[in-house]
Amino acid sequence: YQRRVRDSISGKSPMDRSSGIILPLLLPLSFCALFFFRIHEFQAKKDLVIVSCLSLAAYFLTFKLIPRVKELSLKAGLFGLDINKKNGEKIPEALGIVPATCFLFCNILCYPIWAHKLGDGPELAEYFAATTSILLMLFLGFADDVLDLRWSVKILSSFLATIPLLVVYSGPTVIISPKPVRSILPTQVELGILYHLYMALTAVFCTNSINIYAGINGLETGQSIVIAVFILIHNYLQMETLQPSDLISVFIILPFLFSSLPLLYFNWYPSQVFVGDSFTYFSGMTFAVVGVLGHFSKTLMLFFIPQLINFVISLPQLLKIIPCPRHRLPRYNKQKDVLECEKTHYNLINFALWVMGPMNERTLCICLLVFQVFCCSMGLFIRHWVSTWFY
Repeated sequence: YQRRVRDSISGKSPMDRSSGIILPLLLPLSFCALFFFRIHEFQAKKDLVIVSCLSLAAYFLTFKLIPRVKELSLKAGLFGLDINKKNGEKIPEALGIVPATCFLFCNILCYPIWAHKLGDGPELAEYFAATTSILLMLFLGFADDVLDLRWSVKILSSFLATIPLLVVYSGPTVIISPKPVRSILPTQVELGILYHLYMALTAVFCTNSINIYAGINGLETGQSIVIAVFILIHNYLQMETLQPSDLISVFIILPFLFSSLPLLYFNWYPSQVFVGDSFTYFSGMTFAVVGVLGHFSKTLMLFFIPQLINFVISLPQLLKIIPCPRHRLPRYNKQKDVLECEKTHYNLINFALWVMGPMNERTLCICLLVFQVFCCSMGLFIRHWVSTWFY
């Protein structure tokens, strides 16, 4: 009875709710099937099935827990006002803690797989260090949701959260120089400690770029899911020769995708929950981790083109060259129920409104996610086809 009351209030029938739970599963399950037939090694197939089952459990557990944690957040006073709506109702905040927790439990339960596959080698230590870095970043995000940390503290903490991964990293620290400059530089350039600095900067950028490209219902979760999907596509195209680094990336991103889809269901317009910095930092560090462990950190940046554009547009305010308000959101027109460009707020969201004109929040989010898909597609094309001309 209570469920029917909640569904009537939210405007969703039980049929709509059921389809909203089941239909999103087609996306991650399709990737599970593709990788199952792509992998030829029996043990790897078995591991994939185990990870897929654990991820499926994380999916349904996240769906079950979000409504419960939502009520607890409201009781604890952890909420924000949805200022892009006429009623400006209270929305529970920091619900990104739920999928992140389910994801981490899924990763921990996968320990026997990695212990068997990687043995006692340095790769197993890297896996645990990666989990530690994600956990530290999740803690930072939740602390920011509760304590409202200063930007300087968040940037410094982002660097500190990468230390476990950087300390145990045992992968290559060389880059391959492009063909046009090989008459000047050697084919392989050893960067040493500079490569570790590059990895740290990559992790800091991934976490904070998603955090500042936010503010409308569904955008933070939506962009993260799009990036996760293209990482899996990249892994699929790379899997001609099966390498442990390929499987690490797949086995980390699959649980992330499964656990993030329920959050999108509740965060989509009109949002029932806010994801908070808990999710943006968690998702950013997860992407950085798979980029480092999967040895495709440069390719990862091609999937962050919209975030790079937003960062460049935001620089004058981030560097305090011009005044930077706390919330750089578009202007909400209550009479027309549309968002309008706020010219004093420098970010990609307002730039999109300046180019395309005022629009509904849901339509704006869809446009920005379509742009994310387009940019990721271009990044994939550059990585797998254009790059062959230079490398």
